[in-house]
Amino acid sequence: MEQIVGLKKLRQNMSDYVRKVKRGQSFTIVKQTTPIFRVVPLDATENESEWETIVDFTKIKKGGVSAKELLKRLKKLGTKN
Repeated sequence: MEQIVGLKKLRQNMSDYVRKVKRGQSFTIVKQTTPIFRVVPLDATENESEWETIVDFTKIKKGGVSAKELLKRLKKLGTKN
């Protein structure tokens, strides 16, 4: 059975949920009782060569961008609209 998790709880406990997804669990993420997306483990049979780079965060900052910084930037973009 898939669990329902609030967006705030996911953000606050991201590393815990990453471990759970790696163990095969799935989650529906909700914001104010409205489902907004699902987090599911990758199928072990998927071919990684099917993935393509959409954004290379190492071009933004050497060594990449932390998830915390990325979320901060995305939040700023969301408040501009």
